[in-house]
Amino acid sequence: MLLKRLIVCLDVRNGRVTKGVRFKGNVDVGDPVDMAARYCADGADEMVFYDITASAEHRCCDLDMVARAARALSIPFTVGGGIRDAADMRAALLAGADKVSLNSLAVLHPEVLTVGAKAFGRQCVVLGMDAKRVPASSAIPSGYEIVIRGGREPTGRDAVAWAKEAVDRGAGEICVNAIDTDGVREGYELTLTRLISDAVRVPVIASGGAGKPEHLTAVLREGHADAALVASMVHTMGYTCAGIKAALAADGIPVR
Repeated sequence: MLLKRLIVCLDVRNGRVTKGVRFKGNVDVGDPVDMAARYCADGADEMVFYDITASAEHRCCDLDMVARAARALSIPFTVGGGIRDAADMRAALLAGADKVSLNSLAVLHPEVLTVGAKAFGRQCVVLGMDAKRVPASSAIPSGYEIVIRGGREPTGRDAVAWAKEAVDRGAGEICVNAIDTDGVREGYELTLTRLISDAVRVPVIASGGAGKPEHLTAVLREGHADAALVASMVHTMGYTCAGIKAALAADGIPVR
């Protein structure tokens, strides 16, 4: 079995890490690079930085922050938010990011996945997917709908179908964020994660809902995820990356 990854997510607004529940009620929790460096030293396998206001402000993600992170970290990291085209992807990668996450842009202009994969390699292209539970229908047979623009705009697209299409177009990894469980700390959306994991041939990261190590065990085992993303657990709940990984190992989950 492949080793599972623990990934720490830092949502960044105005140069500061912020955390909310279901994309609302965000509060300031610290400097992104300082926090990331601590998590790196504590055993995080990867880091993700989301510049959550970049798209609304019609700008690329904070490249100065990306460069600072590249100097401070010894692990791979992904950046997302405000990526408008291949030129922005190139700028983020040149600033030091290992991967670039595409979310709303990929839904609206899916050809960017192919362009990015051809220009920089599939391994650099991460599909960020925000999905919400809805009644199953002929248009959305899985019962999970893709939403964009920070969860504000439904698309009428089925999450599983979109995951398959995105991989065919060039996505090398998928981060599945369940809006229904985001920040609630009661566990990941296991059904959604398993549906996506079983449908695609690339690694899947589970996101949204971690509150204790048992939640990670469940999504890595029952949800068939390749990696689990955490935020509140390490930002504000007192857990450490080393402690989470030790708990996973004790539960029989192979970790790095």
